[in-house]
Amino acid sequence: MRAPAPRLLVAAPRSGGGKTTFVCGLLRALQRRGLRPAAFKCGPDYIDPLFHSEVLGARSGNLDLFFTPEQTVRALLLEGSRGCDLSVLEGVMGYYDGLGGTTDRASAWHLASATETPAVLLVDARGTSVSLCALVSGFLAFRPDSRIRAVLLNRCTAMQYALVKPLIERQCGVPVLGFLPNDEAFSLESRHLGLVTAAEVEHLLEKLDRIADSLEQNADIPALLALAASAPELEAEPPALPERIPGEPVIAVARDRAFCFYYRENLALLEKLGARLREFSPIEDAALPGNASALYLGGGYPELWAGALSRNESMRRAVRAAAEAGMPVFAECGGFLYLLDALAEPGGQSYPMAGVLPGEGWYTGKLRRFGYVTLTAEEDTLLLKKGEQLPAHEFHYYEAGDCGRACTARKALRETEWPCVQAAGRVFAGFPHLYFYALPAAAARFVQAAKDYREGR
Repeated sequence: MRAPAPRLLVAAPRSGGGKTTFVCGLLRALQRRGLRPAAFKCGPDYIDPLFHSEVLGARSGNLDLFFTPEQTVRALLLEGSRGCDLSVLEGVMGYYDGLGGTTDRASAWHLASATETPAVLLVDARGTSVSLCALVSGFLAFRPDSRIRAVLLNRCTAMQYALVKPLIERQCGVPVLGFLPNDEAFSLESRHLGLVTAAEVEHLLEKLDRIADSLEQNADIPALLALAASAPELEAEPPALPERIPGEPVIAVARDRAFCFYYRENLALLEKLGARLREFSPIEDAALPGNASALYLGGGYPELWAGALSRNESMRRAVRAAAEAGMPVFAECGGFLYLLDALAEPGGQSYPMAGVLPGEGWYTGKLRRFGYVTLTAEEDTLLLKKGEQLPAHEFHYYEAGDCGRACTARKALRETEWPCVQAAGRVFAGFPHLYFYALPAAAARFVQAAKDYREGR
């Protein structure tokens, strides 16, 4: 398939360079112009897409070249942008920073190259002038085609901008399309975005409106739109998928303040393969959806809501009874913690959880086994056959007494490996986050297991 897909990618020289603030402000400015933008995050991060969708109401997703090949990423971008006026892709870390910290694979540059997307380099201008030319020149020259088609300056004053814009354009041969002032009111703190209340959303929208106001005044938005429109038509073949499973088995998806981390592409693929999804709240609801044939417990912040989750005894009993009855259960990270016997808050108080799996989860105070991994199944499980491999991602501050041994996780580009995933019966639960398009057969097995359960097999 081939279709027009206006798009641009916003990158920066490093993490903390203001990408999220700028992208969210730009999305808001585009919405106020009556446009319908789509937003994509480069890499495995859940937080920014959650912000894009929950606060801004924009269609959002993840594009990750560790999880899937270039052809699949192009197809997902084309599918995800259908019906939208343009797509804004947000980079990850520094522009060329990729897999293992030693390659450019799965970097923002790799994504821009794989999708032929023009990139805008957002550069922090504080405390510098002519040296900006050296920085920009280096990024332009580092690869034969950097894909960088414009520069924006962050934390920049109007006087400084008037000085350095012509310098960069003359020395580097790339247009400078605007700036965002250094204003504490613009900062978007690293926060638990899955927990925003209606009042907080209103406050955040006010902040984004202020950022959008500044961009309208200080950035050339028509030029950015023209840059997005200059992207060539996107061509991609849809990935080969298993056949759709008949019968529409219902998969109950935990969705509330405690469980909010889901790849949009995962949910969409389950529906493509024949499942119907019904959301429920382990905090608020007394029982599972009545026609549920499988459970999907995603990641999130159960540790911050451990007391509320524990007090909902009827739901804990319902989840345990469903698993004991053979209902398929897929749980990742936060969902895995909920299935354990108990979960301790960061302060140390322990609360009973669903009790489907043995052990307790506790706070370690630091990231554990952070980053990309490749899973190898050591036995047949709900999702994987013995010997199959699947790229995944871990990001957690918690540890569990028993992480399971159904799979072995191997750190990308390193020799480090460890056992993971509890897989008793029809349960597949562990710290790794999965992206189903990396192995659509795993998603199909989940849907088929739900159908089998409903039919008593």
